[in-house]
Amino acid sequence: MNKYEQIARDIYNDIASGKYEPGSQLALEKEMCAQYGVSRITVKRAVDELVKQGLVVKRRGSGTFVKGVQEEDVENVGMCGQFGGFSNTHQGHQVSTDVKKFEIVHPSPEVAEKLKISTEDFVYDIIRIRYLDGRPENVEYTQMPIEVIPGIKQEVLMNSIYNHIENTLKLQIQSAHRTVSADMPTEEEKEFLRIEGVLPVLQVAQVAFLSDGRPFEYSKSRHRADTSVFRAVSIH
Repeated sequence: MNKYEQIARDIYNDIASGKYEPGSQLALEKEMCAQYGVSRITVKRAVDELVKQGLVVKRRGSGTFVKGVQEEDVENVGMCGQFGGFSNTHQGHQVSTDVKKFEIVHPSPEVAEKLKISTEDFVYDIIRIRYLDGRPENVEYTQMPIEVIPGIKQEVLMNSIYNHIENTLKLQIQSAHRTVSADMPTEEEKEFLRIEGVLPVLQVAQVAFLSDGRPFEYSKSRHRADTSVFRAVSIH
């Protein structure tokens, strides 16, 4: 990953986590130059990437500011080039994982269609509970084609699959198409998420893509509705 891409990703993660609220000003270019040990040209390229994605806006003589969210609709939101994953977007918190299932299977017709593969191919079939500061945050159901993402092992699942993809496999994650919907949890999910009584979950269904256009992940994450917040930016 190029340095400007890392800077842009860090800023994106700060926006996604709420560190930078809509309308707030980013650190000055000279401050980011000192923080990352890079030139102003590199910082400018990182900021220009975020401007292109519609996340920030430059104001002459004032600085760079986070754009306000223009719609509450979170359906089919993709963030090209700046894409983190659970561990990376919750830096500063204690993130832990409980792997409930890790198998290699043939995909269902639905999953095969999403991943643009055959039902005769093989995929990782993964179920994980993700914890934030000791609290169950979501249940993730993930399927990835082995041919596209090789080498996933138990220790990778306990940390960040996305870091494995980018740092070990040297692949670039480009974008994701997401749909958010409400649903009622299963009895197993109520146990996983420590839900008592009647409480819906928010489901985020996602197909994620590499920079060469190949889909590498189809996942559904199920979140407690009383503790989850989703932010979206509409790019025009």
